[in-house]
Amino acid sequence: MTPQLLEHVRAEALFVSDVQLSEARDAERVRRAVMASVRRHGPRGCAALVAHEFGEHPDAAVRRMGWVLDAIRQAYV
Repeated sequence: MTPQLLEHVRAEALFVSDVQLSEARDAERVRRAVMASVRRHGPRGCAALVAHEFGEHPDAAVRRMGWVLDAIRQAYV
């Protein structure tokens, strides 16, 4: 798996997790949330849930994905 693809999988997993934008970006919390989402939904399931959210709530999904990407990049430096 390429580093870019791994970042995408992690981002989708964090996106569908219960971690909220209002929470502090604790790297350990982000990593635990990513692992929990991947275990629960699998990588493809996470991607499908992200696609659904972009279809249903595009404005909120764009805002959340921006936050998610920042959080992933900080947690997996």
